[in-house]
Amino acid sequence: MLRFRLQELLAERQFRTGERVTLTALATATGVNRVTLSKMINTRGYSTVTDSLDQLCRFFDCRIEQLVEYVPEAEAPKSEKPAGKAKAARTGRRIAAAKR
Repeated sequence: MLRFRLQELLAERQFRTGERVTLTALATATGVNRVTLSKMINTRGYSTVTDSLDQLCRFFDCRIEQLVEYVPEAEAPKSEKPAGKAKAARTGRRIAAAKR
């Protein structure tokens, strides 16, 4: 699973510059939609386009491996399901309920 390190990069930038960068400000500066940024931070297993990654690397002046890290599924917290599996499970429950 890939994990985006946006919160860490925002915290590092704030520490270096002393200025807080909100997701809205980051969205304005990069052209990446604020909702996309929020999903990258909050939705486990979220997938985004490479253009967004490029814009974020440019903003943070970092390499891709500083923005994204690979976390093997065995090390990922068990309490959360990846976004796709959770959505599929909810959809399956709705279908089953509708058939009753």
